[in-house]
Amino acid sequence: METNNEEIFVGSRYIQVKDETNNISFPVLVQYPTHQPSSPATFGPYTMDISTNARILEGHFPLVIISHGNGGSHLLYRTISTYLAKSGYVVVMIEHYGNNRDNNELERSIVNLQYRPRHVSLTIDKLLSENAFGQSLILDKIAIIGHSFGGYTALALAGGTPWTQTGNKVEVQNDPRIKALVLMAPAAAYYTPEGSLDKVNIPILLLVAEHDQFIPKKWTAEVVINGVHDKSKLTVRTIDNAGHFSFISPFPTTMKSPTFLPSTDPDGFDREEFHRQLPTEILNFLNDKLNENQ
Repeated sequence: METNNEEIFVGSRYIQVKDETNNISFPVLVQYPTHQPSSPATFGPYTMDISTNARILEGHFPLVIISHGNGGSHLLYRTISTYLAKSGYVVVMIEHYGNNRDNNELERSIVNLQYRPRHVSLTIDKLLSENAFGQSLILDKIAIIGHSFGGYTALALAGGTPWTQTGNKVEVQNDPRIKALVLMAPAAAYYTPEGSLDKVNIPILLLVAEHDQFIPKKWTAEVVINGVHDKSKLTVRTIDNAGHFSFISPFPTTMKSPTFLPSTDPDGFDREEFHRQLPTEILNFLNDKLNENQ
């Protein structure tokens, strides 16, 4: 990252991405380093300290795409996105078309399995063509962070061959621009057939929840560990006492409820403390792996 000694803040800008082939579009929220002072801004029920539509710092920065889980929101990983942006990354949070909190009509469809990775690639294309960002991105330093179904998305882009539960191959395009993955409790069951992950050959940080109540370990860690050939590229860590939703940023107090499962964790787990550590672990991994061949 090329900067001067001025304080770094987090810039934030919404961009609309079009899928011309399928005549649809979806929003992405871009966060990035800036020198323009920030202030608290509301995004629905959430607050982030950002500088809206600020100018990106001069310099060249790695790009990270964050892919949310099934029926989730692009805003659920703001502790990670803002930390990475302030640390010198351009971070893009996609709201997956037809598989988000407001519109989940494509849930459990083959179309959704095809759209998700395609829309990540289209988002990268869009960022590279944007006057505000295109000249600031380092083309050989692009990574994906995927939580739950976002982990499915990341593996597809990295060369994975997904299959439906009924044994049908899902036609997806991998994206060789992706150089590293961070998988958090990934929905990896789509890659259980032998050979499904043969072509995945980039560094992976695999974070697994000890008490994942939705995706058993045999469908997350074991699928990835057994499927990736070069184990030296795989870093695996089990988060003690964590649940499936512990990777989501802490919710405002008004949203926390035993009946709102995404806000819940196993007894004794401190999500606030975990999210003071998780972004640093992800940053250290990305800094290390994206710079390996420099």
